[in-house]
Amino acid sequence: MRRARLQEPLGGGVVACLACERRCRVRPGARGACGNYANVGGVLWHAGYGKLSAVELRPIEIKPLFHYWPNSLALTYSNFGCNFHCPWCQNHHLSFSLPPEGLEPVDPEALADLAVSAGAQGISASFNEPITNLDYVVDASEAARKRGLYSMMVTNMYFTTSSLRLVLEAGVDGFAASVKGCPSARRVLANVDHYVVFRNARVALDSGAHVEIVYLVVPGANDSKECYEWVVGTLLDTLGPEVPLHVNRYYPAWAWREPPTPLGKLLEVRDYAVKEGVKYVYVGNVHDPELESTRCPRCGKTLVRREGYRVVEFNLDFEGGRYKCPRCGEPVPIKGRYVAPG
Repeated sequence: MRRARLQEPLGGGVVACLACERRCRVRPGARGACGNYANVGGVLWHAGYGKLSAVELRPIEIKPLFHYWPNSLALTYSNFGCNFHCPWCQNHHLSFSLPPEGLEPVDPEALADLAVSAGAQGISASFNEPITNLDYVVDASEAARKRGLYSMMVTNMYFTTSSLRLVLEAGVDGFAASVKGCPSARRVLANVDHYVVFRNARVALDSGAHVEIVYLVVPGANDSKECYEWVVGTLLDTLGPEVPLHVNRYYPAWAWREPPTPLGKLLEVRDYAVKEGVKYVYVGNVHDPELESTRCPRCGKTLVRREGYRVVEFNLDFEGGRYKCPRCGEPVPIKGRYVAPG
C-alpha cells in the first residue's frame, strides 16, 4: 500500500478521499466507493496500488484519440474499481471488482521499461477509471516521462482539481474524456454533476494538455435532443470549437439491455454538432472509415483516414511547429507527432 497523496482528516478517525469529485468520507476500517482507498487507523492508504488488471499494447486511435500522437502505440494498463457504476459498462468485470487476493503489484518503473521494450511511444491508463489508481498513475507517468514516453488517460474526468493538477504535473498530457450524460438525464448517474468533465477539461487545456470529448450515446439514458444539445453547447462554450467530439455507438452490456444506438441517431448528433460549429466530429464504434476520417474544416480535404484503429493516410504538412492542411493552409490541432508505419 501507499499513503494516499490526497486526503483530509474530518475528525473521529474519518478521512475524506480527494482523488475524485465523490469525495468519499471513509470511516476507519472501510474503503471508498471505488474500493481502492482504505482508512487504516485514521489514515487513507491506496490499497490497490500497482495491482493491475491488464497490461497490453494498443493503438492510440482505439482510446479514442485522433489528434494526439497519430498512429502511435500505447502500453495500456488498468487496475480494478470505478467511481461510477454505469449499467452499460463494457468492462464491468474490472470496474466493479476488487483485486484478487495475492495479486502482486507492478512497479511503475518496470511498467515504463516494458513500454520501451515493447516499442510503445507512450503509456495509457484505461479500461477502468484511472483516477481510482491516482497514486500509481502519478508514479507511472513520472517514470514514463523519464524515458521519453507520453502518458495519457481514458477517463470519466470526474477528478478533483487537486488530483487533476497532480497528474498534469506528473506528465499526463492527453485525455479521452467521457461525458456520460447531462443535467436532464436522471435515469442513471443521477447524482453526477456532468459539468465537472468540462470544467476539468478546461483546466487540462489551459495547462497545455490535449483533450477529446467522448459522448457514448445510450438509448433511454442520454440520447434525448435536450441532452445532446447540452453536450455540444457546453463543449463549445467551455472548450471551444477545435476540441474533437467523438459521438460513439453504445452496445448492450451488463445491466443495460437496450438495442445498439441507431446509426440515424448518431448522425443526427453529428450533424447538429457540425452545424453548431464543432470543427472535428467523429462517429465511432460503427467501423466506418468515412465517419472516422479527419477533414479540413475549411476546404473539406480528407487529411487523415483511419481504418481498424490505424492511420492509413496522413495528408498534413508540418510547418512552423504546427500541422496544416496542404490545400488551404488551415491549422489542424494535433499534439505530438505522427508515427509513420514501420
